[in-house]
Amino acid sequence: MEYIYAAMLLNSAKKEINEANISGIIKAAGLQIDAPKIKSLVEALKDVDFEAVIKEASIVQIASAPAPSASTAPVAPKEEKKKEKTVEEASAGLGALFG
Repeated sequence: MEYIYAAMLLNSAKKEINEANISGIIKAAGLQIDAPKIKSLVEALKDVDFEAVIKEASIVQIASAPAPSASTAPVAPKEEKKKEKTVEEASAGLGALFG
């Protein structure tokens, strides 16, 4: 992933995306350089228009984001109403036991 970030940083700085520049960024970050990965990345990104890809990705991301719905809205927990028995109600129940 750091190699992709390095390529994006180079693109943002309007610098050429090549093996030496990516290696320089990776080395400056204190990471270990993997030359075959860098070579593959540079080859894969040779004809990529970063601005077009980023613009397209932003539009797709916005278009595919789900709209909030009532089912996803946070729901407050329902408070249970506890019915407290009065002394009369409690004693009426006991009266039925002793007739």
